[in-house]
Amino acid sequence: MFAVVNIQGQQFKVKEKEIHYVPKLIAEPNSEVTFEKTLLISDNNKTIIGSPYVNAKVVAKVIEHMKDDKVLVFKKKRRNSYKKLRGHRQQLTKIQVLEIKQGA
Repeated sequence: MFAVVNIQGQQFKVKEKEIHYVPKLIAEPNSEVTFEKTLLISDNNKTIIGSPYVNAKVVAKVIEHMKDDKVLVFKKKRRNSYKKLRGHRQQLTKIQVLEIKQGA
């Protein structure tokens, strides 16, 4: 069984007991969060597509908050001695999906 859920404007395909990295959530580590914006839910027999949402919930556990790898942005204009180097690390939350509740 899997579901497609909207987490802070991004869509994630989640299954039970999977670990995902999502944009930073406002929640303490070792707490549970519930995502109610479920777009699609599917098991072996049938698939339900919402318009826009399905009556289902995804319950997940926050494992930790972390930062992604550094992304370097380099700008240069030739013959002008113009160079800029900027770095950015996106803040992420590591979650583990506990269960997918259909009809909840």
